[in-house]
Amino acid sequence: MAMRGETDKRFGPGSHVVEIKDIKKSFYVYVDEGQTVLSEKRRWFSRKKPGELVAIKSFTLDVDHGEFVALLGPSGCGKSTLLRILAGFETPTSGFVTFKGNAINGPDPQRAMVFQSERAVFPWLTVEGNIGLGPKLQGMGKKARKEAVAKTIELVELKGFERAYPKTLSGGMLQRVAVARAIVNHPELLLMDEPFGALDAQTRNHLQDHVVKIWQSIEQTIIFVTHDIEEAVYLANKVVVFTARPGEIKEVVSINLPHPRDRTSEEFIGLRNHCTRLIRDKHPEG
Repeated sequence: MAMRGETDKRFGPGSHVVEIKDIKKSFYVYVDEGQTVLSEKRRWFSRKKPGELVAIKSFTLDVDHGEFVALLGPSGCGKSTLLRILAGFETPTSGFVTFKGNAINGPDPQRAMVFQSERAVFPWLTVEGNIGLGPKLQGMGKKARKEAVAKTIELVELKGFERAYPKTLSGGMLQRVAVARAIVNHPELLLMDEPFGALDAQTRNHLQDHVVKIWQSIEQTIIFVTHDIEEAVYLANKVVVFTARPGEIKEVVSINLPHPRDRTSEEFIGLRNHCTRLIRDKHPEG
């Protein structure tokens, strides 16, 4: 594995940012006092034999630099589990996952995660403090940190709210703070786990446009989990449609439409309907 600051010779021009090869992710299922408990590791001293829940099965996917990939599928099909594996929070049961040619063995600042919950924003810190926390922990100097935070606040359109605390912000503004915290260190890969799922339709549509603007401005690679078919087609240039659990790839749909996209266009509606049929069809051909 290459050390920080060194070039990994295996990751050259044309190489994939992310390579996922035939991974499986399963959990052990125990019942304790009437409660169902999932565990990544087997409890060797448990008297009860555990069941197995397979979240992801036989999953292979490559992601290139600058792609916007949406993971689309029904609830419980393994989308968020896959995202946590890419973030380094979990490990696959079998198969392997690499980032820029290196095995993913844990979290890394170059792979940033944006969660759905607004609780990911620290309530005791201002907008400026929340966004600047990551660079501070990474050892960035005060002057450079101030400049990085200011540029990021401008990019996410929160100028004028630098000193505001989370309790004074709307849900949409809180999600922008969460996105800003993730991108301030300029990670190569941005992982987004249904970040707009709890927002109203108008706010969600506005933030979708905002994410596209950020993606185009800083040329990041984004992997975005959603169960919203229209959102996936509106944002991504590649939609990976999952089967029901255990999650496998049913189809990878290319979205070759320019941004900003017209949700009422014939091409958009056709792609949305195609993805809808894939989600609804429980018995694909072949």
